[in-house]
Amino acid sequence: MSTKTSNIDFLSRRQLVMGAAAAAASLPFMSLTGCSKESPSSQAKLLQVGGLPVTCNLTLPVACTSKAASNLAGSGDGRFAYQYSKYSGWPEIKESLMTGRIQAAYMLAPLVMDLSDKKVPLKIVSLGHRSGAVIMVRTDSAFQTFSELKGKRIAIPSRFAVDFLFLRKMLAQENMTPKDIEIVEMPPPDMPAALYANAVDAYCTGEPFGAAAQRAGYARPLRMTRDEWRNYICCVLTVREELIQESPDMVQDLVNHVMGAGHWLDQQQVNRDKAVAIASKREFFNQDPNILKFVMETPTDRVTYGDLRMIRTEFEELMQLSIEAGTLKHPVAYETYMEERFAKAAKPAPMLV
Repeated sequence: MSTKTSNIDFLSRRQLVMGAAAAAASLPFMSLTGCSKESPSSQAKLLQVGGLPVTCNLTLPVACTSKAASNLAGSGDGRFAYQYSKYSGWPEIKESLMTGRIQAAYMLAPLVMDLSDKKVPLKIVSLGHRSGAVIMVRTDSAFQTFSELKGKRIAIPSRFAVDFLFLRKMLAQENMTPKDIEIVEMPPPDMPAALYANAVDAYCTGEPFGAAAQRAGYARPLRMTRDEWRNYICCVLTVREELIQESPDMVQDLVNHVMGAGHWLDQQQVNRDKAVAIASKREFFNQDPNILKFVMETPTDRVTYGDLRMIRTEFEELMQLSIEAGTLKHPVAYETYMEERFAKAAKPAPMLV
């Protein structure tokens, strides 16, 4: 595929969402606003880590909770503490990382490539998940293949989102391009209401915003990355280079806890249930635990976390797909945006939750 996003008519979110606002109030969606902060040990060096309330970021609340518990118990390395900082969208996290207001965050992998290429001092140090994206249509629609979506309106979170690359891959299977559909960029929390109100015909995003509509009964998955793109990665743990230079031990400890959370999440369903109880809290995702539980169970590999290896060929595939999509202008050297040493040296931390 070589179609550039500059040729796509990205519609205004305002045009679509205003018509869906009334519908949103009556739907059983999760709360996505408000975030209180827990106070870590006063003796530990605190690092705020930015993230979105999406299940691709689930390892972060688990890691933060476990680290706080180990500090309180006096076990492990008590020099550091991690605090989840909730953001409403990727642009806000991007700006906070660029300005140095935060030193670490979960970010979109192609966006990190682009920022690093533009000399923003950022490095990817770990994956956060695998799979976890869905393309949703209304339950009462006749859509079964992407050819039936020709001329229809489809929402994506961002041109830099790997969800957009997933959509492009599915279109290519039907010998279609993004020119064959109408695409609108829209925050994922607005997507279920937009579909409910027929403001869009489909949407492509990460969880739990597909599960919210599916569990409510008015939407179904048309395609899932678990079936179509098993090595899909989207959100990656990203840190500023100053943090690596000034506190490499902290970066290593954070990566150890993120990887420990990933292994723990995929060990057994009871751990996923515990993670749901953690993430649904006000200081984390502040979402309906029943929707998060639906993501963790329907099916159980809707999102996976155990394999957080950083594989060069997978990132290079993402880069090439982003170039074809027009979100990257040229190839970006792997070493420009990647720092592998922490993942290679990682010793997954035990989860105390």
